[in-house]
Amino acid sequence: MLYEFLAPYAGDDLNLFSYITFRTGLALATALILSLIFGAPMIAWLRRKQGKGQPIREDGPASHMSKKGTPTMGGFLILFGISAGTLLWADLSNQYVWIVFLVTLMFGAVGFIDDYQKVTKRGTAGLSGKARLVMEFVIAGAAVYWITQYAPLAASEAVEAGLAVSMPPDKFEQSLALPFLKDFLLDLTLVGFIAFGAFVIVGAGNAVNFTDGLDGLAIGPVMIAGATFGFIAYACGTPRLANYLLLTATPGTAELAVVMGSFVGGGLGFLWYNAPPAKVFMGDTGSLALGGGLGAMAVCVKHELVLAIVGGLFLLEALSVIIQVASFKMTGKRVFLMAPIHHHFEKLGWSESTVVIRFWIIAFLLALVGLATLKLR
Repeated sequence: MLYEFLAPYAGDDLNLFSYITFRTGLALATALILSLIFGAPMIAWLRRKQGKGQPIREDGPASHMSKKGTPTMGGFLILFGISAGTLLWADLSNQYVWIVFLVTLMFGAVGFIDDYQKVTKRGTAGLSGKARLVMEFVIAGAAVYWITQYAPLAASEAVEAGLAVSMPPDKFEQSLALPFLKDFLLDLTLVGFIAFGAFVIVGAGNAVNFTDGLDGLAIGPVMIAGATFGFIAYACGTPRLANYLLLTATPGTAELAVVMGSFVGGGLGFLWYNAPPAKVFMGDTGSLALGGGLGAMAVCVKHELVLAIVGGLFLLEALSVIIQVASFKMTGKRVFLMAPIHHHFEKLGWSESTVVIRFWIIAFLLALVGLATLKLR
């Protein structure tokens, strides 16, 4: 909104506002400051409404029993920061911004339904798995279809504005770019790409959801991944930089750096209250929203496979659950002491803070590996 108001004056004294990097910083600062200001009142309101707070798993680590009474749905605080940062400082004429923003909000809405049922029913079941997946795939499929329709238009607009040297290759919008390979796109067909993209978005949403089990565990890697993909979006959406790095250019996606700035700012504000001992949990309202937003981001910039590297920690958490369930159903035995895998290490005797900090280190190293794929071609 503010960007739209200031854009006509960008050529004069307000030229700074024409720079995506500057507005990314403003989005981060806006989301952070507003989250810090409204965090305490929002937590107090959630505590009054929820009473006993989020139900705690009876079979979980004994140390978690002390967390009874902590309110959930703290994802509202993150979404508030993301909304403020994005709507104030992003170019709202850019449809990529709306795609990522709306996927984030709609996945947050699915998470809210799940959290609401857990709180009202005083259990850990929440929304049925099948119903949740159907809702997520409908949202994700619609988003990926929107991406395939907008990508050629965004590229054409960039060429006409002199921002891109040439149009992307034919069928670029339905093709998959592979890490380490330059000038190569795998045509998945329209239906195939929509199915693949939807799987990426839904998978990312649920992987972050599995990771959210300890104070500060999920939000740290989310911010690291968000910052990494903010840079990737800026690089891929800036044709000259994309050509220098031998990346598949995705004209129009540079504006998504502003959205990722708001992700990081909102995450920092939430972490202020989620740091051990947490005063609020993000709940599915936050974890599904953040994961879905990151997944949509990866599809927009055609770095879906790189998300599996940068978000490798989320992938590990999700795989640990899949392996545990599959092993128990087939053999009656468990591979891990408890899944997701962060609980396994707690059962081994690691303190919660040790697990969180070491997992953050892993997330940071994986982000560096993901960034390395931009040049290793």
